[in-house]
Amino acid sequence: MKEAIKAEAQRLGFAACGFARVDGEWQAGHDLTHWIAAGHHGSMGWMEERAHHRVSPLALWPEARSAIALGMSYAPATDPLALAGHPELGRISAYAQGGDYHKTVKKGLKALARLIVAAAPSELKVFVDTAPVMEKPLAQAAGIGWQGKHTNLVSREHGSWLFLGIILTSLEFEPDVPEAPAYHCGTCRRCLDACPTNAFDGPHRIDARRCISYLTIEHDGPIPHEFRAAIGNRIYGCDDCLAVCPWNRFAEAANANRAFAARAELAAPRLADLLDLDDAGFRELFAGSPIKRIGRNRFIRNCLIAAGNSADPALAERVRPHLADPDPVIAEAAAWALDQLHTLRNAAMQLR
Repeated sequence: MKEAIKAEAQRLGFAACGFARVDGEWQAGHDLTHWIAAGHHGSMGWMEERAHHRVSPLALWPEARSAIALGMSYAPATDPLALAGHPELGRISAYAQGGDYHKTVKKGLKALARLIVAAAPSELKVFVDTAPVMEKPLAQAAGIGWQGKHTNLVSREHGSWLFLGIILTSLEFEPDVPEAPAYHCGTCRRCLDACPTNAFDGPHRIDARRCISYLTIEHDGPIPHEFRAAIGNRIYGCDDCLAVCPWNRFAEAANANRAFAARAELAAPRLADLLDLDDAGFRELFAGSPIKRIGRNRFIRNCLIAAGNSADPALAERVRPHLADPDPVIAEAAAWALDQLHTLRNAAMQLR
């Protein structure tokens, strides 16, 4: 039955599939408890509120006996770091340039769940990122990858580019062999050294409050000044620690799910165009995209920070109208961006 499930998973677009036990000692739960106690989750209160469910699969669903971990590849066709030298453009994380992975992965999980129940009547639950399930430790236990020093999952075949889904089932399956992170990462620390904001205080230890993905996606409010310059032109997420992983050389965009292919308008958007978006325009542009979740105001805040870092005086005219925005976070970001552009312009004139 395991082989039948793996074959069907591949047919449904999953690039990886593995099986794990859910009982026994769950070290990831202990690590999570310490991480939250240290405040490293920032303002993500939802992590703390349901931490008692996250600490173990059995804490969430006591009837579970096995976990099926699945991954869909979203390996990008271009270098995620290619736009670093184009400050007039906004950098969007590779995972968000195509369709919303929640819908695509969940659709595949539900189809696979139907096959399982038809073959062996049982209870099961499917999860894609929105429930209190620790997908990455389960995926490592199931042998489809390991948690690298950047805390994200790494695969020998797909690098750092896997969307994860989990099926918890009341059936008992023979577990696959877990991956060993220490063996595969060795002494490499490229991911740690690549972080623009020094969010890592060591291997496997990240302070979300310093992470650009957290700051541009999860954080609601003014972005701390100490991180603004380091954000550069990143307007949604950050791929730096993922993109530098040597294991990515084995990942092929041809194996990626077509639903995640980058939309032309999101691969290299002009900041000038994005700054003109009203709420209706934002919703239209990001229909079917995970970016829609953060809302127009948070997105414009990010674009204003990028504009302030651009050294492009032409963007001042796009920034200035936001000074009167009723959202004080946007108005403050606009004032900061204009001040940055003015300062950089004066510095450039003095050099002439």
